[in-house]
Amino acid sequence: MPSHRPLTPAWGEAPRGPGALRFVPPPVLLGIGMVSVQIGAGLAGKLFGEVTAAGMTGLRIWAAALVLAGFGARAAWRTIRSVVASRSWRDAAVVTGFGLTLGVMNFAIYQSFARIPLGIAVTIEFLGPLAVAVGSSGKLIDLLWVGLAGGGVALLGVSGVSGVSLARLGAGGSLPGVLFALLAAAAWACYILLSAATGRRFRGSSGLVIAMVVAALAITPAAVLSAGGALLRPAVLAAGAGIGLLSSVIPYRFELEALRRFPARVFGIFMSLEPAIAALAGLVLLGQALSGAQWLAICCVIAASAGAARGAGPPATAPQA
Repeated sequence: MPSHRPLTPAWGEAPRGPGALRFVPPPVLLGIGMVSVQIGAGLAGKLFGEVTAAGMTGLRIWAAALVLAGFGARAAWRTIRSVVASRSWRDAAVVTGFGLTLGVMNFAIYQSFARIPLGIAVTIEFLGPLAVAVGSSGKLIDLLWVGLAGGGVALLGVSGVSGVSLARLGAGGSLPGVLFALLAAAAWACYILLSAATGRRFRGSSGLVIAMVVAALAITPAAVLSAGGALLRPAVLAAGAGIGLLSSVIPYRFELEALRRFPARVFGIFMSLEPAIAALAGLVLLGQALSGAQWLAICCVIAASAGAARGAGPPATAPQA
């Protein structure tokens, strides 16, 4: 869980967490959150030989959904009853769309992780929030950030993915991996907008809990059909729970605390470092070494994302789900 992580600065009321986190500097909280997400992604990648990417996505989302429901099930149930009683079908459509988008985003990025290096997948995925940031700003300098990000992606095309130039990719693993990363980018852009809309319509974290359950239900058929009985193995269940903790629960809690003390644009700038962290996680955990040109491409997208975040409003700086 981009991935990823199920919260944005657009959410209004955030429950206060353990008092100890108040004494941790916000940059440290964000750093731990980003590292936790990418360690979770790297561990998931190591398990793709034992369980499919779709199966691991299902386990990860269900783990996060159950944890969130444990803290907010009552409020979420009251919200559902209120929506049905008042026939607020537009509100229901928004939160359902939010949940479906969350499911697609996580499904697509895990499919990408299974085919191309982690750092490259996350770099391509970052084009989603970059597009929202540029669109919400409308400043002339945004053309520079678009050009810089485009140059980074073009450099990836020249230098290649998984050792093969994008211009020569066939229907093997690399091209589908790139396409899945682009789908994750589009879903992340939609996720940012829908999460902001959900935050305006629902109080507290009830909308988030509902959306996570919708995402978990949506991914279940693909997870069961692709992984089957492997999902019931104790080791796989434990791994899925651990990845859900690393990729969703820890970052969610730490970023909540950081967002209480950090301006949204500063948050977005820090989050722009995630492609580099993903590349390092891929190198350490999966042995995915990148070329100098690929690192330069990642740096271009990081610089573009950080620059766009400086001039964007809160919805444009949403974290990865």
